[in-house]
Amino acid sequence: MACSLVQFCYFQDLQAARDFLFPHLREETSSGAARRDPSKSTNWEDDGWGAWEETESQEPEEGGTTCKTQKTPWLQNCVLSLSPTNDLMVIARKQKAVFLVPKWKHNDKGKEEMQFAVGWSGSLNVEEGECVTSALCIPLASQKRSSTGRPDWTCIVVGFTSGYVRFYTENGVLLLAQLLNEDSVLQLKCRTYEIPRHPGVTEQNEELSILYPAAIVTIDGFSLFQSLRACRNQVAKAAASGNENIQPPPLAYKKWGLQDIGTIIDHASVGIMTLSPFDQMKTASNIGGFNAAIKNSPPAMSQYITVGSNPYTGFFYALEGSTQPLLSHVALAVASKLTSALFNAASGWLGWKSKHEEEAVQKQKPKVEPATPLAVRFGLPDSRRHGESICLSPCSTLAAATDDFGRVILLDVARGIAVRMWKGYRDAQIGWIQIVEDLHERIPEKVDLSPFGNTQGPSRVAQFLVIYAPRRGILEVWSTQQGPRVGAFNVGKYCRLLYPGYKIMGLNNVTSQSWQPQTYQICLVDPVSGSMKTVNVPFHLALSDKKSERAKDMHLVKKLAVLLKTKSSSLESLEPEIKELILDIKYPATKKQALESILASERLPVSCLRNITQTLMDTLQNQELESVDEGLLQFCENKLKLLHLYESVSKLNSLGFHSDTPFSDADLAVLLRLDEQELLKLQSLLEIYKQENTRTTVRFSDAKDAVLPVKTFLEHLEYEKDVINIKKINEEEYVALGSFFFWKCLHGESSTEDMCHTLESAGLSPQLLLSLLLSVWLSKEKDILDKPQSVCCLHTMLSLLSKMKVAMDETWDSQSVSPWWQQMRTACIHSENNGAALLSAHVGHSVAAQISNNMTEKKCIFCSFSQTVLDADSEGLTDSWEALSLDTEYWKLLLKQLEDCLILQTLLHSKGNSRPSKVSPLQAEPLPRLSVRKLLEGGKGAIADSVAKWIFKLDVNPDVLKLANKERTVENPDEPKEGINRDSLEVLEVDMDLGAIPDLLHLAYKQFPCSLELDVLHAHCCWEYVVQWNKDPEEARFFVRSIEHLKHILNAHIQNGIALMMWNTFLVKRFSAATYLMDKVGKSPKDRLCRRDVGMSDTAMTSFLGSCLDLLQTLLEADVSRDELPVPVLDTEDAWLSGEGPVSIVELALEQKHIHYPLVEHHSVLCSVLYAVMRFALKTVKPLALFDSKGKNAFFKDLTSIQLLPSGEMDPNFISARQQFLLKVVSAAVQAQHSVAKDKDPTEAAVSTPFGKDQDWPVLAVDLAHHLQVSEDVVRRHYVGELYNHGVDQLGEEAILQVHDKEVLASQLLVVTGQRLAYTLFHAQTKEGMELLARLPPMLCTWLKAMDPHGLQNTSMPIATTAKLVNKVIELLPENHGQYSLALHLIEAVEAISIPSL
Repeated sequence: MACSLVQFCYFQDLQAARDFLFPHLREETSSGAARRDPSKSTNWEDDGWGAWEETESQEPEEGGTTCKTQKTPWLQNCVLSLSPTNDLMVIARKQKAVFLVPKWKHNDKGKEEMQFAVGWSGSLNVEEGECVTSALCIPLASQKRSSTGRPDWTCIVVGFTSGYVRFYTENGVLLLAQLLNEDSVLQLKCRTYEIPRHPGVTEQNEELSILYPAAIVTIDGFSLFQSLRACRNQVAKAAASGNENIQPPPLAYKKWGLQDIGTIIDHASVGIMTLSPFDQMKTASNIGGFNAAIKNSPPAMSQYITVGSNPYTGFFYALEGSTQPLLSHVALAVASKLTSALFNAASGWLGWKSKHEEEAVQKQKPKVEPATPLAVRFGLPDSRRHGESICLSPCSTLAAATDDFGRVILLDVARGIAVRMWKGYRDAQIGWIQIVEDLHERIPEKVDLSPFGNTQGPSRVAQFLVIYAPRRGILEVWSTQQGPRVGAFNVGKYCRLLYPGYKIMGLNNVTSQSWQPQTYQICLVDPVSGSMKTVNVPFHLALSDKKSERAKDMHLVKKLAVLLKTKSSSLESLEPEIKELILDIKYPATKKQALESILASERLPVSCLRNITQTLMDTLQNQELESVDEGLLQFCENKLKLLHLYESVSKLNSLGFHSDTPFSDADLAVLLRLDEQELLKLQSLLEIYKQENTRTTVRFSDAKDAVLPVKTFLEHLEYEKDVINIKKINEEEYVALGSFFFWKCLHGESSTEDMCHTLESAGLSPQLLLSLLLSVWLSKEKDILDKPQSVCCLHTMLSLLSKMKVAMDETWDSQSVSPWWQQMRTACIHSENNGAALLSAHVGHSVAAQISNNMTEKKCIFCSFSQTVLDADSEGLTDSWEALSLDTEYWKLLLKQLEDCLILQTLLHSKGNSRPSKVSPLQAEPLPRLSVRKLLEGGKGAIADSVAKWIFKLDVNPDVLKLANKERTVENPDEPKEGINRDSLEVLEVDMDLGAIPDLLHLAYKQFPCSLELDVLHAHCCWEYVVQWNKDPEEARFFVRSIEHLKHILNAHIQNGIALMMWNTFLVKRFSAATYLMDKVGKSPKDRLCRRDVGMSDTAMTSFLGSCLDLLQTLLEADVSRDELPVPVLDTEDAWLSGEGPVSIVELALEQKHIHYPLVEHHSVLCSVLYAVMRFALKTVKPLALFDSKGKNAFFKDLTSIQLLPSGEMDPNFISARQQFLLKVVSAAVQAQHSVAKDKDPTEAAVSTPFGKDQDWPVLAVDLAHHLQVSEDVVRRHYVGELYNHGVDQLGEEAILQVHDKEVLASQLLVVTGQRLAYTLFHAQTKEGMELLARLPPMLCTWLKAMDPHGLQNTSMPIATTAKLVNKVIELLPENHGQYSLALHLIEAVEAISIPSL
């Protein structure tokens, strides 16, 4: 047992504290991070701690990229303080401070550990310019009788350059402030109560000492404790009532003005001391001379030691009773109002500080009492040496001081002399460790009884000096006074060594005896690794080599460790030497440590380990009883029994036993108590499951499955009171241990009877063996399914285990469930390997039925000897039948659940023969494996939810679910219907080869007729797709697919509820963000703005708006039809009625309220507007400007609420803006569809969006005109005009039929005709064209010249088509119309133009 450095706590985010205290380091780090690879992680675990790594530890090639902050010892420039109970840490710099509190959290490996996290951060300064110079965290004892030994709370004491000393709670709330001297506070130190170790030692009082440049103030600990409690109560009462104002008791303190000394840097308050008579006379003679008077009793004095310069070390003695303590009125910093108290607390937590309360109190500084002069009595004069720090030992007998020469000097406090000096420790940080000897570790010896009743004497105490040299990055532990260095550790150059030197304040000689709080004497803060470490020093290191038997033992242990690592060809040859070493060790604890290291060796054979352990145990048994350590003897016995068990199991596994019994399907049916049909069904299900279960697993050879190293075996098992228990190990280790016992037996390669007998006789309980057996069986599913004969082995093993004595209670009530079989059922329920679980459940059911029958037969035989043979016999049969029925029902229920789970798991493992072309990372995530427990805990929707996740992963078309269900709904489908479904499935298989998916879906539908009802399944699929879309909004196809599933839901109640939940949960926030963004920019926003405000690209946002429009339209349709349909009743299969878990999606959907139809319609109009703007990239459109104030206020409200919507006549300005917008939409739609028609095949389909079919925009525009109070005929006429403008005359003729005011339309078409003729006549520039123009009437020529053909989108129209258009215009115009004659002239012109072409 050597000196060790132990980590006991970690920092959760120390970089956050550093960035708060040093903002310039944060800026440098962020700028450095910007230059690094953006793909690398930026969390504190990867980058933060590296900021303080030293230059030497980095590779040369990485030196160029190192940030400056990595070389900055920032922690050395802070004021640090740690509570000795490890419940609070303070890091302060200038005006700022961070309070860190410990929390238990799980690390990356899943283990729970204590981590310091930021509990409060803010500024502590009250006066301008003052900075923190020193801080202490003092835990205060609880006054409750039932206290557990932990402190009640921790007070933070902070000294400032202004001379103020302020006291805070853990939450940063200021309790009180004291100005005891107007100079800067140099150092704060505390002394708490310690029980005197000897009757002659003076009992020390608690105190807080404050060092100023020329004075020392000591505050009485009892007075301080009472004042702090009163102030804390004041804060609590002020927060509760707001009007309490309790004046706490004043502080009692003493103030000494230090004289005859140059500068003071640090101090140590030794406490009250009493001189011996000789020292009293010597001191009196030195001070008063030959005639000095001497008192009869030596006076009590308080001793103070300072370090600085002139002298280097000064010793001061203040006589007790020479001055009366001063009373200071406490400067309350808490307010008497509730708001002030809460404001202080809140401001501290939020990181900013209000100064209103403090300023009101601090405007007039309190009166500062003068100091009592105290001259230095003597010192260590050294004019060139300047002291830097001093640290008092726990026993107050020694003190260590550092100086600017790099020396550490050990001082004898009582004699005032230097007794030792260490060189080469510049900027050293020092602390002390006091170790009390453990009497139980002494060598057991036969000694006479002591009159004091303790045969071993009192415990001894050793003191060790700990020195941290940051320049060398080393931490050393020295034995004092003249002892050697007992430990050294390389810890880095940027650490801080913290030594509180006190414990808990508020204890006395009575309460301190019952309190044993865990305190840390010393702590090393390592910012590089983010950890806190303490030093463990064994007591024996303080003993000299001549007296230390422990040192000899440790030498033997080290020699043994070297021997165990020796590479030797014959390890058995080391056995005698190992025996000799372990027998030479004296201490029982060290002997145990040596034996543990031997047993942990991976190189020694079992026989060698057994012989060594046996030899040690024989030696102990031959010793006298008084000198034998019972714990060591018991340890040897237990390990020896485990070694014997290991040898026995290994021998059975290596015998090469083989069973020659043939095994057929008929035998398997008899074994499992199944008929031929049931067995065939089970085999087919397992075969399909085995084919579809393609999950890759690590496979080991069978030979290695039954091998377990003896070291691992001993680590996993422990022997207690003749019973072997398994330690807390992980699942893999548990399976490995079970495989060592049972794998050979399950393969028929080892004797099952012998193995069970061996394990039972060794002390393993049947319940433990059953747990191990099932863990092996359930984890080796793939091997078991490949070897059906293992079922017979499991049956035999389970029968033998069930016949053990403690397995099944004979007094078990027939009306209750057997705990033995319940254990097995529980393991099957929790297993995710459903094939192995189903087989084991069949075996368990068979064995249970066999045992129940045997018990029934025995009971009947016993009853036949009674007087009433027939009555007793019938009664016994009745009881046994009830017991059998009760247990059988549980088995049947489990078998049905496992069969369902197996079929469901088979479906989830199935995949199409070809994957979709585009697979999202979300779809690539593996599906979780199922178990009966997971399905029961998942609630009613767990089954449909798991299938929905599988559908999302494969992206199965919703029609596949519908057609596969229709195909199997009729028991005897007629041929035509079957053929239609098959053809439909073949069409769907073009995109994705379905493979066995339709058949597996049929099997799942048949197994779960209620849970996988088509509407329920579509609802879960709809929700799953939208959830995954919300994770990655760029995957717009997920949202489109979600809407498809929504439309496939037939029941309007479910459809309405799902749509409403989707809108409220995922859509309304993004929809409102898109609305405000588009209204702000007044056009379709660019990609960057869409990503910033809505969280998706511009393309994805277009699809998002289109899907929102579909959802709102579906919601309106569902609301109309839901009143005509009854509310569906959700059923559950009988086997799954016991499930408890969250409410399913469908149940939540049915609980949704009715929507307000006009409000949804209002949102649908807005969505159409937004979709049109994004779809056609329209400009100068502000969507919200199309609605009045009522319309705007109604947007984004709950769709089930009643809102005030626009009604009546609308302002003409709004009507005009809306009409202009709709005409833009129609123009853009026609242009998008027909502008490039001449470059494409006219037989091609209409334009569609990237993620689905596009809207019929002209129809949608007319519908919008109806809702926006715009004339629908205006939109229709504009649509006809745009069609002719783009040269799509055929569609234009069809659209004319829907126009009401055909006279106005004819005038508009007349313009189009004129533009076409003007282009033909004026832009052709041919001789024939000029001659034709000369023959036309002058009025027609003037009118044609006024036409602007540039407005035409399609100028290459044949003249025959234009002639048809003119004839159409003549049909539409009445004869009395003003332009009728112009139309007639146009007919003549068209005929004239067409004649040359003939």
